[in-house]
Amino acid sequence: MPELPEVEALRRSLDEPVSLAPVEHAGPAHLATLKTAEPPLEALEGRRLAGARRRGKRLLFPTDDGGLVLVVHLMSAGRLRLLATQKRGPKGPAFQLAFAGGARLVLTEPGKRKRAGVWLLTPALAEQELAHLGPDALGLEPATLTGLCRGERRQLHGLLRDQRVLAGIGRAWANEILHTAKLSPLALAGELDAEALGRLGGAIESELQRGIALREQGLSDEGVYRVHGKLGRPCHVCRTPIARVAFEEHTIFYCPRCQTGGRKLADRRLSRLLR
Repeated sequence: MPELPEVEALRRSLDEPVSLAPVEHAGPAHLATLKTAEPPLEALEGRRLAGARRRGKRLLFPTDDGGLVLVVHLMSAGRLRLLATQKRGPKGPAFQLAFAGGARLVLTEPGKRKRAGVWLLTPALAEQELAHLGPDALGLEPATLTGLCRGERRQLHGLLRDQRVLAGIGRAWANEILHTAKLSPLALAGELDAEALGRLGGAIESELQRGIALREQGLSDEGVYRVHGKLGRPCHVCRTPIARVAFEEHTIFYCPRCQTGGRKLADRRLSRLLR
């Protein structure tokens, strides 16, 4: 799933190109992908985008006249590309913008289940649409992180993934961050002392910046992730095999030596089978 580093790297690559020419044609858009009807997509035609912005995991494309904002959420499988003039694109894109001169911004999503979303909104409605999101995880102030964790009885991995608390981090980067911070994914956020909070804040910033830099270089998951998806592989710090805790909808990857004092956490799916 694209998370903050992936979306930010994509934003940087699109920022200038999408502003070079006005929109010539807006659409087609899959019925399940386009989440708004008013204003119609045709309202973009003839307008120029002011570049690409980001809020958490969402991409925002405001028009340069300040009248509209195109919001894109890629969800798990959505992919957004800018295709150069004359380059062949997919036969049935989930969404497309064609620019004067021939370049196209194309959203694709494999499979029948369309979860990615596109919204065309006024700036005021875009602000309302994003109002539930917490502060952006990139550039997070230490005092803000302390306030978010204070009194929290939730486990760290779940808290980091809650977009209402902190915008931009998902399963993969929660794994990477907590390993760098040397914190158990199941530790309670409200019980972290000042030193642990400092490690967590530093890890959030350093890991997200590392991810952005590597994604901008075009590296795949294998070259970016050091913990996520590395079950049984040696930890890059201590060489202990990476372990996991599996839940119904997600899996946590961690190093028992670096993060949990040598203790392996119970696999929740296995525990259910043994009942």
